[in-house]
Amino acid sequence: MIRAYDEFVEFIASGPTPLAVAGFQVSQATKDHVADLIRREKTTGLTPEETADLEHYMHLEHAMRLAKARAQSLSGQ
Repeated sequence: MIRAYDEFVEFIASGPTPLAVAGFQVSQATKDHVADLIRREKTTGLTPEETADLEHYMHLEHAMRLAKARAQSLSGQ
């Protein structure tokens, strides 16, 4: 999922504070794309490329959850 990776890389490259990391969210367009992939995975199925795209997003989402948890502990929230 190039869009999500690009958003993530741009965000990290901006040198965010722990508070900004804790509040990071991908764009609505990315959320909509992922929701569509999940819906289609459960109904009509995905192409191998789409399946890989969804898996990559899930790995990225996991990394962001870990980063957010760490950022929250660093910022005392």
